[in-house]
Amino acid sequence: MISAPLSRTLRANPNISTWLGFAEAGTVEVRSGKVELGQGILSALARIVADELDVAIDQVLMAPASTDAGPDEGLTAGSLSVQDSGEALRQVCAEARAALLDAVAAKLAVAVDDLTVAEGTVTAGDGRSMTYWDIDPDVLDRDVEGLVEPKPPKPPEPGATTARLDLPDKVYGRPRFIHDLRLPRLLHGRVVRAPARGAVLAGLEPVELPFGVTAVRDGSFLGVVAAREEVAIDAAATVADAAHWQLPVEPLPDEDDLPTWLRAGAAVTTTLNGPATDGRPPVAEVRTSYSRPYLAHGSIAPSCGIAVWEGDSVRVWSHTQGIHPLRGAIAAALGLERSAVAVEHVEGAGAYGHNGADDAAFDAVLLAKAVPGRPVRVLWSRADELAAGPLGPAMVVDVTAGVDAAGDVVSWRHETWSQGHTARPGYAGTPGLLAAAAMTGGMPPVPSVDPPAPAHGALRNAEPIYAFPDRTVLGHRVLATEPRASAIRGLGAFLNVVAIEGTMDELAARAGCDPVAYRLRHLDDQRARDVLERAAANAGWADRQGGDEVGHGIAVARYKGTGAYCAVVAEVEAVHEVVVRRLVVAVDVGRVVSLDGVVNQIEGGAVQATSWTLRERVRFDRSTITSTDWETYPILRFSEVPPVSVEVIDQLLLPSLGAGEAAQGPTAAAIVNALRDVLGVAVRDLPLTAERVAGALS
Repeated sequence: MISAPLSRTLRANPNISTWLGFAEAGTVEVRSGKVELGQGILSALARIVADELDVAIDQVLMAPASTDAGPDEGLTAGSLSVQDSGEALRQVCAEARAALLDAVAAKLAVAVDDLTVAEGTVTAGDGRSMTYWDIDPDVLDRDVEGLVEPKPPKPPEPGATTARLDLPDKVYGRPRFIHDLRLPRLLHGRVVRAPARGAVLAGLEPVELPFGVTAVRDGSFLGVVAAREEVAIDAAATVADAAHWQLPVEPLPDEDDLPTWLRAGAAVTTTLNGPATDGRPPVAEVRTSYSRPYLAHGSIAPSCGIAVWEGDSVRVWSHTQGIHPLRGAIAAALGLERSAVAVEHVEGAGAYGHNGADDAAFDAVLLAKAVPGRPVRVLWSRADELAAGPLGPAMVVDVTAGVDAAGDVVSWRHETWSQGHTARPGYAGTPGLLAAAAMTGGMPPVPSVDPPAPAHGALRNAEPIYAFPDRTVLGHRVLATEPRASAIRGLGAFLNVVAIEGTMDELAARAGCDPVAYRLRHLDDQRARDVLERAAANAGWADRQGGDEVGHGIAVARYKGTGAYCAVVAEVEAVHEVVVRRLVVAVDVGRVVSLDGVVNQIEGGAVQATSWTLRERVRFDRSTITSTDWETYPILRFSEVPPVSVEVIDQLLLPSLGAGEAAQGPTAAAIVNALRDVLGVAVRDLPLTAERVAGALS
């Protein structure tokens, strides 16, 4: 028996029956508060449950997250699902198994040590057996106490994989996504978008709409509901032509000079660590500055939401990353008790951050209120998705590195400017929903915020992984509310790692030192050293051959300073444009639950980071966003996706760490460094377009 401290998740949701159900014979129903975003997380959690309970994985049913049942685990974000929910489920299942075995032992009048379990069948030494489903489920109506130790970790069998539970439907085109959901008597809604964020609906000319179309207005929120989707689209266009708007006074910034705008804005400053007093005085200083533009999530399928009102209560279907926060935000926006709102999760296109899912759901709530008893489905347009949804904030990072006579770093100053990286539903005490600000009496937008330490937002990964003796890290959270900024994959870690690793490469070149060797001179974290050396070895770093057209770059980081370790080598060609020819990755996520899942996450993160680094940039004029399709907001094409090889270093005896965002910063930094290698000069402003390369060379 042990007495282990319970995790935050378990302290908030201690009852075993909240997590597990054995109602249907042969099936274990698992109710996790985490949601499937295309990252395969429910498959990894199912593997944990199967191993701990001694059942087959096809006996595990992962129920979609719902506010009606299951634990409140907040958001599926921060690469914390396996790390937090996985470990919670491991403890829950360990105590559930112990309780079930105690019940079987009592019924069979044998000792617990005399029992074995296979696929949920418990067998005594004399051959008698019972199943988990023969036991009164009330035995699980108890709280987790931390008094049962989970099974010791064991290495996976050679060739063993965890099959993705969600892939068969996706491969065979079966209905699975919220876009496929067709409820009885379903209606379709469309919202009429204001021509600019913050615009006020000043007037609406009379219009004649088709029979059966309902127009809905609440303050500056305007939309239509119809029986057929194409009718709703046409009706919304008709209403849009009749609407008159008062545009906001405050313009958007100059998209070509975001660093100046960010540095000049009102901001709240945070210092992570002040200057040390024991550092050697530098003999020279190297200054660098890196920037990124606003980024859109660019999900292939636009956001979608469904809602139906029954009396004074509303039920919502959404691909939100947080069913409980969305529930609270809807209740707050409408002045309802939380119990009057129910939210069910249905998969949508992957977002990895705060996209338009919550906003589309609230659009559906407002439109459905006009047709009680009928579910209303709202599907955003591509322009809605790219222009109305929250954006990953633009950032600028300045680094000043002091070096000694040998070129080693003796002082380091890292300074960021960025809007906050969180404006999710319920943030800062406001609903945080797009339509909520437009409603009569709605709350105007407030500046986005940053998660607290140690996760941070703009300062995520701003503290370097290296053992520098004297360092100062400053963050300036810009208080502007436009453009609308919130979480996108990796938050501030993406550019902070680019700035740190880009500067390290420039320092290595200045010192006449190999970039890998230079990093190792400053790196005392053995796990970081291991992934760095493995990536370099797997890429053939020592034997690399470049030239006038091909360069190689390397980068390493530990996500959030507490998560997975990742190192990336990039091979880049630069002739008419920047082309990434290959990426070689080594990653340490602690104990591996699903090897395929880790590899998929790292590959996906590396490809997305390549797209951000080479292509993506939100465009806008002084009043509105203008990048509203794939031509004006280009993403990496399939033909441009580089080969990605991944080595996962399994640390069987160490805690699991999330993989979802580990590759973003190191991949981008490796590409930036590879381009510097081939050009001989650094291009520090993303994306690495031909125009920016030409500017750096001029």
